[in-house]
Amino acid sequence: MTGELLFKIVMGSIGITLFAIFFGLLYKGIDRKIAAHMQKRVGPPIRQPFRDVGKLLCKENIIPENAVPWLFNLAPIVCLASSITILFYLPIAGFEPLLHGHGDLILILYLLIIPALAMVVGGFASGSPYATVGAQREMVTMMSYEFPLAVAIISLVWKLSENPGNAFTLSFISAHPIWENVGLLGIIGAIILVLALVIVIPAELSKIPFDVAEAETEIAGGLMVEYSGRNLALFYIADGVKTFAITSLMVALFFPYQLSGFFGLENYAAYTVDFLFFLFKVFLVMLFSVTLIRIGVARLRISQVVSTYWIAVTLIALLGLVLIMWDAQVFTVKWW
Repeated sequence: MTGELLFKIVMGSIGITLFAIFFGLLYKGIDRKIAAHMQKRVGPPIRQPFRDVGKLLCKENIIPENAVPWLFNLAPIVCLASSITILFYLPIAGFEPLLHGHGDLILILYLLIIPALAMVVGGFASGSPYATVGAQREMVTMMSYEFPLAVAIISLVWKLSENPGNAFTLSFISAHPIWENVGLLGIIGAIILVLALVIVIPAELSKIPFDVAEAETEIAGGLMVEYSGRNLALFYIADGVKTFAITSLMVALFFPYQLSGFFGLENYAAYTVDFLFFLFKVFLVMLFSVTLIRIGVARLRISQVVSTYWIAVTLIALLGLVLIMWDAQVFTVKWW
C-alpha cells in the first residue's frame, strides 16, 4: 500500500465518520419532527439530537456495581465503529466506496449484525435483569429478521449475476440496477423484495413496532437501562449512523440512479445535484421504513415479532425470489 493511498484512506475515513455522524443525527431530528406533526404535536427542533449528544457527553459515566466494566465500556465503542464502517463500503451519491472488494455485500451483511451484537453484549455485561431480558429479546429478533434479509439480497444478486462481473460488489449492483435487468414479472418481484426490506429495516434499527428489546413501558429501557453519560451518547450516535447506513444500503441496492446524467450536468454541478438527490432518496427510505411505520403501528410482543419475520416477511421475500426466477424463464427479451 503506497503512502498516497494510505493517506487517502485515512482522510476518507475521517471525512465519512464526520459525514455519517452529522447526517445520522440530522435525520434523527427530522424523523422526530415529522413524527410529532403526525401526532399533532409541535415536537423538538431538528437540532435536538445534537443537543442531546452534547448534554450526554457532559454527564457522568456511571458503571453499575455488578457490571463487567471493560465489556460494558467497550460495547458502545464497537457499536458506533461498526456502524460507521458500513458506510466505507457503500457508494454514496455516485462516488466509489472508500473500501471495496470481491464480496463486500456479504461483509456488509456481517457488519449489520455487529452493532446489535455489541448492544447484546453490553446488556449482559451490565448485570441488570432488565438489560438481560432486553438482550435475550434482541438475540431472538436478530435470528428472526436475518433470513428474509438474506433471501432479498440473494434474490437480487442471483439475477444480476447473469451480467459479467462480481454481483456481490455494491459498485456492480449500482451500475446494473435490477429494474433494467428484468421483465414484468421481475419488476413485480423486485417491488416485493423492496417491501420485505422496508419491513426488515425497523427491526434492524430496533424501532417501533419491533423495539421489544428496549420496551420502556415493560423493561424500563432494556438494553440501555444502565447506560448513561458518554456511553449512552455513543449508542445514541450509533443509532443515527446505522439508520443512515442501512437506508443508504437500500438506496444502493434498488435506487442507484443519478440526476446529473438526466440533466446533462458535469463537474461540480453534477456532484452537487447527485449528492442532494442521494440525501433525498435516503430521506424517502427513512420516511417509509422508519417514521411512518413507528407512528402507525403499536409495539408487538416478542412472539409476534418472531412470527412476523419467520412466516409473513420470509414468505414475502420468497415470493419475490420466485417471481424473479420465473421472469428469467418466461421473458427472454425485456418487456419494454
